[in-house]
Amino acid sequence: MKPVMYVAAAALVLAVGAGVLISTTDSPAPESTFVLLDGSRKTTADLKGKVTLVNFWATSCVSCVAEMPKLMATHDKYKAQGFDTLAVAMSYDPPSYVVNFAETRKLPFAVAIDNTGAVAKAWGDVRLTPTTYIVDKQGTIVKRYVGEPDFAELHRLIEKLLTQA
Repeated sequence: MKPVMYVAAAALVLAVGAGVLISTTDSPAPESTFVLLDGSRKTTADLKGKVTLVNFWATSCVSCVAEMPKLMATHDKYKAQGFDTLAVAMSYDPPSYVVNFAETRKLPFAVAIDNTGAVAKAWGDVRLTPTTYIVDKQGTIVKRYVGEPDFAELHRLIEKLLTQA
């Protein structure tokens, strides 16, 4: 890696550590198959018709673990209105750790294990956790957060998207 790349990488780490990187997009969610903890599968097509939060996380990620109760509360607050949450554990996360985390914390939403890394790669080559995507009812990614989102702002976005056809 060249020195300039080290500086860029360090700047990115500092930016993520100091806050959240947010990007607004208008691209379709990539075709993906999510393998859930119970062995069932969910595809990107299954997300259509609901506003969905897709969260890439790891049990070894302190920020991910810290934000999980807020993700649970968000899911519980909006699930009856057509909102869903899908937590995608990174490929380096031992499946037994993910299962234990999901069971002991009684996660109220689907949890997938991306054991090959293919899902993270398809969703923009996700490497930093937590990375969260908000997908509208049509299957379009409308926002991406790298780091913990501002949950008040996130809730306003979810409420707006839930009112759209």
